[in-house]
Amino acid sequence: MRVHPAPRKRTIAVQRCAAAVAGGKKLRRLPHIFAKVLELPFAADADVSVEEDAAALRFVAAADGFSPAGARAHAVEIHPGVTKVVVRDLSAGAGADDDDGAAAFELDRWRFRLPPCTRPAMATATYAEGELVVTVPKGAGPDDEDGADGGTVLGGAGVEGVLLLV
Repeated sequence: MRVHPAPRKRTIAVQRCAAAVAGGKKLRRLPHIFAKVLELPFAADADVSVEEDAAALRFVAAADGFSPAGARAHAVEIHPGVTKVVVRDLSAGAGADDDDGAAAFELDRWRFRLPPCTRPAMATATYAEGELVVTVPKGAGPDDEDGADGGTVLGGAGVEGVLLLV
């Protein structure tokens, strides 16, 4: 049996393999997954006005492709703990409620990371006079998992008073 000596000049492929085997630099970045995301049916570079107040976030964009019937916001749980708000045209019919084909995997969409205080299940979308307005309310609600921000009931079984922290 003949053993070949290791080459003196390392190629790029050999260097990469050696670094991987030696445990070199580890990947430290995590995938960009957020708990709540709003996705609008526009290109990623579309002009969308974002207005924030104490009660809600409002997104206003010029939209020409929607029918006079209007639009609707759907909260879709894409993974346990990850919710995406998707806006759809009402005239598309019942078949549009399913995430099918290319529409479900469209990468060139306008997206916005929603803060943890928002309530995506209560999101609304309206279309009037060429403008699409999406409103996502803020505040603690029954869809929050931690429940630490909600109200607290004080007293025993016979107490009828409730303390609500706002």
